[in-house]
Amino acid sequence: MRLVLATANPDKATEIAAILVDHELVPRPADVAEVAETAPTLDGNALLKARALADATGEAAVADDTGLEVDALDGEPGVFSARFAGPRATYADNVAKLLRELDGVPLERRTARFRTVAAVAWPDGRSLTVQGTVDGSIATATRGSGGFGYDPVFVPIDGDGRSFAEMPADEKHAISHRGRAFRALAEALATNP
Repeated sequence: MRLVLATANPDKATEIAAILVDHELVPRPADVAEVAETAPTLDGNALLKARALADATGEAAVADDTGLEVDALDGEPGVFSARFAGPRATYADNVAKLLRELDGVPLERRTARFRTVAAVAWPDGRSLTVQGTVDGSIATATRGSGGFGYDPVFVPIDGDGRSFAEMPADEKHAISHRGRAFRALAEALATNP
């Protein structure tokens, strides 16, 4: 199936392409503006982006929204994960703010989960959403140089004690929230084309 990517984030696009290998993924056209994430939920933002691209291109479009939900912060940053440290925050800015917010919080209370909602929208108005989650904890300092976003501080329970940033991409994709969401999406598309 041919799908237009809603994301312009090259890191996300690379991860999605590595997982949706049986689909033809087309980059978001340069003349289509980035879609503002104004919905209050990950589900809402994923659908908002997928629908906007389907409407703009007349083709099926795929989008996702991901949030890091930290228990000691009452689920924050959640839907605001990409802009936790402000609207123009870098990955490093967001990680630094998260570590400041958790300063002094003991390791046993640094539990968290990544949640990704993946959505496909078709020009005829149909849509499909799935989600993937991974539980873990937040390290006290960054570790590793791979991945992106909060990967240097997120240690998945399903791993061996390394952060996502310390894992090779294929190993990360096998257990990550985005990997789980997009594998679920591929399965759903195979049964509901």
